Amino acid sequence: MNKKQLAAKVGKELKLKKAQVEKVLDKTLELITEDLKGGGVVRLVGFGNFLVRGRAPRVGRNPRSGEKIDIPPTKSPAFVPGINLKKAIKG
Repeated sequence: MNKKQLAAKVGKELKLKKAQVEKVLDKTLELITEDLKGGGVVRLVGFGNFLVRGRAPRVGRNPRSGEKIDIPPTKSPAFVPGINLKKAIKG
């Protein structure tokens, strides 16, 4: 399911216009992104947590030449599912 399909389903369930739901989804995602950029964690109790994970710098190898290369530290977004979501998926 993509964002437009989600907006259509939510709009149908709540009897709202799809455009209204899309605006709410856009703003929600924007606020989650802003919080993560600031180093925060977004906790949606029962559903899961959005957070940023850091990876330490390390030394790697170029697969072609075998030469050592320095890989800088990185940050990437992560999602940790909550207990209710896990239970729902397991059935």
